[in-house]
Amino acid sequence: MPRPLRVAIVGSGPAGIYAADALLKSEVAAEPGVSIDIFERMPAPFGLIRYGVAPDHPRIKGIITALHQVLDKPQIRLFGNVDYGTDIGLDDLRAFYDGVIFATGAMADRSMSIPGIDLDGSYGAADFVSWYDGHPDVARTWPLEAEKVAVLGVGNVALDVARVLAKTADELLPTEIPANVYEGLKANRAKEIHVFGRRGPAQAKFSPMELRELDHSPTIEVIVDPEDIDYDEGSIATRRGNKQADMVAKTLENWAIRDAGDRPHKLFLHFFESPVEILGEDGKVVGLRTERTELDGTGNVKGTSTFKTWDVGAVYRAVGYLSDKLPKLPWDIDSGTVPDEGGRVMQETGEHLQSTYVTGWIRRGPVGLIGHTKGDANETVANLLDDYANGRLHTPAIPAPEALDAFLAERNIRFTTWDGWYKLDAAEKALGEPEGRERVKIVERDDMLRASGA
Repeated sequence: MPRPLRVAIVGSGPAGIYAADALLKSEVAAEPGVSIDIFERMPAPFGLIRYGVAPDHPRIKGIITALHQVLDKPQIRLFGNVDYGTDIGLDDLRAFYDGVIFATGAMADRSMSIPGIDLDGSYGAADFVSWYDGHPDVARTWPLEAEKVAVLGVGNVALDVARVLAKTADELLPTEIPANVYEGLKANRAKEIHVFGRRGPAQAKFSPMELRELDHSPTIEVIVDPEDIDYDEGSIATRRGNKQADMVAKTLENWAIRDAGDRPHKLFLHFFESPVEILGEDGKVVGLRTERTELDGTGNVKGTSTFKTWDVGAVYRAVGYLSDKLPKLPWDIDSGTVPDEGGRVMQETGEHLQSTYVTGWIRRGPVGLIGHTKGDANETVANLLDDYANGRLHTPAIPAPEALDAFLAERNIRFTTWDGWYKLDAAEKALGEPEGRERVKIVERDDMLRASGA
């Protein structure tokens, strides 16, 4: 009787779990069956849903419910706290599995090359997000001394950063933020947040719902300058062809024409301002210099040689995430992705790296919403199954599931399991219960391992 198809998935965020789901829904899952092991370097699953989504976005965290249903399936095992490249390598995975899918996402900040970017008080948004989301591998404190703060970028991460900076700690207390984050936010002195985009309202990458949420806080006054509401032919075409872009532009227009209110924290959304330099004194951020831009007819912009200096004491760049290079895999340094065709990893020779696949942000870069990841996963899995059907996968030396357990035991790797996630989940909910909160996130890696029964 033929054995089940053995697949390893590296990364337990939506991309990896959607790939597992696609495998489980395939004809192969019925006969001869599939056996899937998911590897995650964090002790807990769910990737950027746990460590990249703002704590005041329970709607997006609700996606975890759907991901839960997939990981509950008996054909799937989770191995948390196992780091690819350190604890287990590509050659090791090849020994145990017919195919390997990498779905490692992106956690680092994309660099930005303007003078002053390395000053004290200049931060990457991803690092700040990791801090307020209780990531175990970042510092437990965050300096929040600046009363005026700049955020560079007009995507949803920029909105998250601006909103968390502008809200009070007590507004965020009902969420899952751990005690160190609450204490840090209580000391936050920010009263003015300035978000900068180099192009216009029609080119902003906000989601309409995320943008509107800014205005729901009783402490945040959202302000848009009427002079920043401008469209050229390219912008009008964008609005006609993209319902979301049109909704974003309409929201910004409504905010631009209303009278300013008296909520204590001011959040300014600036367009047509291109950051050219972060200004410093004694090594610390004291300002931001921008160049005014104007539309060129196509929806793009050109500089006007008119400059303005903004009085800010901290700058957060939210200009995109970047994936970490994966050992033993080809790498495109410009896009920060693994070269692929249809999810098949492609070598410089133009040949498919046998039995090796990618999906999600490591494949196409950190763009699009969580839902876009599902189509990626379906395509990648379809090509893996096509290779399986046509005998193009290699044959692992030791495909028995228990061989992997023995390997981890031999290396003394302390790993968490899916059952362990249920224990950690219960422990976090128990921490929140006395305060009437749904949960309080456990931060320290050792504490997570202990709660998971690793």
